[in-house]
Amino acid sequence: MQKFFYVYIIVSVRDPDRYYIGFTEDLRDRLEHHNYGAVPSTKPHRPWRFRTCTAFTDKARALAYERYLKTHSGRAFIAKRL
Repeated sequence: MQKFFYVYIIVSVRDPDRYYIGFTEDLRDRLEHHNYGAVPSTKPHRPWRFRTCTAFTDKARALAYERYLKTHSGRAFIAKRL
């Protein structure tokens, strides 16, 4: 069975201009962690919902994509394309 690695963007339901970029191997569990308040940086802006998720079969590529999205040009890409 193929294993997937995910880069995701979640958006706050209360403040749609607030989003968070992350990496996980289990999307459902990770969103539950964000909505439960287990992640300090997202806790004050709960609840969250997925804006987009990208699946990778290569962990290194997924982590590189996450790092890119967190850069200035990556955030510009998100604003323009997503």
